[in-house]
Amino acid sequence: METLIPTINRLQEVFLTVGAEIVQLPQIVVVGSQSSGKSSVLESLVGRDFLPRGSGIVTRRPLVLQLVNPNMNLLLFLCFRGISPEPIYLKIFSPKVLNLTLVDLPGITKVPVGDQPEDIEAQVQEMILSFISNPNSLILAVSPANSDLATSDALKLAREVDPDGRRTLLVISKLDLMDAGTDALEVLLGRVIPVRLGIIGVVNRSQHDINTQKSLEDSMRDEQAFLQRHYPSLVSRAGSRYLAKTLSRLLMHHIRDCLPDLKTRVTVLSSQYQARLNSYGQPVEDHSATLLQIVTKFASDYCNTIEGTARHIQTSELCGGARICYIFHETFGRTLQSIDPLGGLTDLDILTAIRNATGPRPALFVPEVSFELLVKRQIKRLEEPSMRCVELVHEELQRIIQHCSSFSTQELLRFPKLHDSIVEVVTGLLRKRLPITNEMVHNLVAIELAYINTKHPDFTDAAQVSASVNSQQVVVCTLQQILRFVIYSVQAEALDGGKRWKNEKVAEEKAPATGFGSPSKGQAINLLDTAVPVSRKLSAREQRDCEVIQRLIKCYFLIVRKSIQDSVPKTVMHFLVNYVKEHLQSELVGQLYKQPLLQELLIESQDTAQQRTEVAQMLEALKKANNIISEIRETHLW
Repeated sequence: METLIPTINRLQEVFLTVGAEIVQLPQIVVVGSQSSGKSSVLESLVGRDFLPRGSGIVTRRPLVLQLVNPNMNLLLFLCFRGISPEPIYLKIFSPKVLNLTLVDLPGITKVPVGDQPEDIEAQVQEMILSFISNPNSLILAVSPANSDLATSDALKLAREVDPDGRRTLLVISKLDLMDAGTDALEVLLGRVIPVRLGIIGVVNRSQHDINTQKSLEDSMRDEQAFLQRHYPSLVSRAGSRYLAKTLSRLLMHHIRDCLPDLKTRVTVLSSQYQARLNSYGQPVEDHSATLLQIVTKFASDYCNTIEGTARHIQTSELCGGARICYIFHETFGRTLQSIDPLGGLTDLDILTAIRNATGPRPALFVPEVSFELLVKRQIKRLEEPSMRCVELVHEELQRIIQHCSSFSTQELLRFPKLHDSIVEVVTGLLRKRLPITNEMVHNLVAIELAYINTKHPDFTDAAQVSASVNSQQVVVCTLQQILRFVIYSVQAEALDGGKRWKNEKVAEEKAPATGFGSPSKGQAINLLDTAVPVSRKLSAREQRDCEVIQRLIKCYFLIVRKSIQDSVPKTVMHFLVNYVKEHLQSELVGQLYKQPLLQELLIESQDTAQQRTEVAQMLEALKKANNIISEIRETHLW
């Protein structure tokens, strides 16, 4: 048991070398208001005058005090950091002290004095709470006997972090300054405010004793005499000597209880810091091998992300090959399916195309040229979503670069210039392949426009439309025969009435031109003044012709759309995705594996080098701490 407190002191020294409190060590934290007697209590425990005194806040930094009994009389400062937010560490060797570890904190104040900041109360309370919140610390609350215990600031703060009182010991100071006729017996017996670890009364040195340099030995003798006169029933459980023994005993038992968790904590932190140190890697010795290793690792992770075999798989969103698949079959596929084969075509557009394809002669049949003209117009609409598909895949390949930079290897993050160079090379490779892929996708649509294959095996509706048209042609021929018979009969009748028709014609020529007859000499009529109607009701023949064209366009468009939906993803994969996968590593090596660039690319960032040093120091401290704890035998804990 006697080795426990020195063990904690050694652990404090180990972690002091790295300037961090990552392990919450067992210690006693002294808390009290200004002028509560904290300094006198600490000096009585040490047996020496060593604390500065004065008005206002004299203790401006936490003071970690280690008391060691080495059978020698020596006062030694272990570490003094000056004016700093960090604690001051003070180690005292003396044969007159018990082994203890104490932390003295600034006194609780209410009103700023002199050059103190306006929020001095909040600053001090925040500092105190940061120490006593440590579950491995014991709280030594100091409260003067000549003030109401119910208003004790030290007890109030202690109860905020230790409501059950399992870690709090109360010291009632200045017993000799109570009003005449009063005593603190009820308080010391715990009948006013019970404290689980106990309440101990002490008598402090007065300012007169300090001014006259009264020795601490004489002060302790006078303290024992005062307690014998005024508190004879508690003399064996009060005073500075009893306080020192109690604190030493409580601290040893507390360390014993905390030691298993402390050992576990040190072991876990050692593993974590070892992993962090490994992530930073070793300083570069072979630049060529290091560069080749990083480039190979990046290229492998990039390809694995596309293939879906990467180690770091995201669960929040699609990434890499999965997103490319989504673009092909969901985004691009749905977009093509949403295109109406007859979208943008009106009946009048179709009728106009038919008329323009027939020239000056009225058509008896639907001209094939009009079908090709209109179906090409609809096929052209497939080009824009196809080019957008290429763009989306290109953007995803760019996103994979950042994904691999973040998750592939910490080695790459060590070298900012190498990271930027790799990003630049991959981006350049993608930029070179993008216009080639765009051209090939553009050619897919151009190929479909170059030849309208009406003999396509899937163009089945065309045969049905032709059969329907042929039957209509038979009807037309029959009508033509009837028309010829009628014309023949009319011609026979016309031979008899020819003379009469001539006489009427001569009379008509002699009559003056009026009304809607022939225009007078010198006048002209513009037959093109009549505007072409925007829309009108189609005749039965016109409706039939439009329907034929629509059926043909829809049938052929669906064939082409199916072909484009299948060909574009294949083209993108071949000319962009697969090409990048196959040539990425060789491109990186060719662009970066150059002797003049090796030294420049593999310069570590200052943050990485500094962090590696700090982590290595912390890991070394943790290893020493683990060895120190391991030296304690299980038999010593009980």
